[in-house]
Amino acid sequence: MLHRRLPKATIAVAAAALTASAGIGLTAGASQAATHPAQATYALKTLPGQGASWFYNQVNAAKSSIDLVMYELEDSTADTDLGNAAKRGVDVRVILDQREQSSNQTAYNYLTSHGVHVVWSWSKYYYTHEKSMVVDGSYVDIMTLNLQSQYYSTTRDFAVVDRNAKDVTAATKTFNADYAHSTITPPVGADLVWSPTNAQAKLTGLINNANSSLQIYSEEMDDPTVTSDLVNAANRGVKVQVVGENESGEYDSEYTQLHNAGVQISYYSDPSGFYIHGKVIMADYGTSAAKIFIGSENFSNTSLTENRELGLIINNSAVESSVNTSFTKDYNGGTKFS
Repeated sequence: MLHRRLPKATIAVAAAALTASAGIGLTAGASQAATHPAQATYALKTLPGQGASWFYNQVNAAKSSIDLVMYELEDSTADTDLGNAAKRGVDVRVILDQREQSSNQTAYNYLTSHGVHVVWSWSKYYYTHEKSMVVDGSYVDIMTLNLQSQYYSTTRDFAVVDRNAKDVTAATKTFNADYAHSTITPPVGADLVWSPTNAQAKLTGLINNANSSLQIYSEEMDDPTVTSDLVNAANRGVKVQVVGENESGEYDSEYTQLHNAGVQISYYSDPSGFYIHGKVIMADYGTSAAKIFIGSENFSNTSLTENRELGLIINNSAVESSVNTSFTKDYNGGTKFS
């Protein structure tokens, strides 16, 4: 499992702002009437541009409950805000990945000493690589980013603020089971993608059903099934573009297979520079059949079949347009694989 580390471990459509009481800035979502600032069902957050202020605002605006799952938590502001929420009576529960205790121990110690209920993730899952937060039972953040403040300014990451009630219920039910270390088949809600249950089928299905284009953000390119499916997509005439990481030529073999099939690849390779950490599959952008996946799942067997991960697949033109803008910029700015 790769995750950003220094040095690296081996492992638009504008919408009306959400109400101030919710504390959520809106980058993209369903269109809003100017006189009625109702929250969009889906709203996109994009890093590095937006940083983590939207996350802090959510925590500070929470009224009754916060359920946070985080692979790596190294953000003293987030720690303080979560502790302050518990102090004012919010029921704050946190699951931290037990294999990443070296990154998470400081947060674990601070939070437990400030009234936050914290557990280490269940060893049933190789990693709990999920990054999500349910607030007041009203919305769930589905994130590609870890809460590591040292990387906010240089990392491409995304989060979707999801107010679909079915998704919120499904995420809450799964959190309760994972917090208690009890077995569950996670409910899919309206559009959720869970590892290790349905992720591989959902992601390969999205790739295999693409008709005109695929735009891929992936930190890792290490799953033979996904690589084969992308090759097949290119061979049947789909325009496939990949933006990813390739430090020290780590994915030269997979990238060569893709390049030989006509896949266009742009990569970054400096672990201390701009870094592609987001995980996105956008299919058939600009058509009525367009769909987009955003989540924590990487293209690796561990991520898709052994970890606890969470993403979603939606059709939302404003989210897709915003991601397309970032993707075009990042593709043009990377090194072209040849």
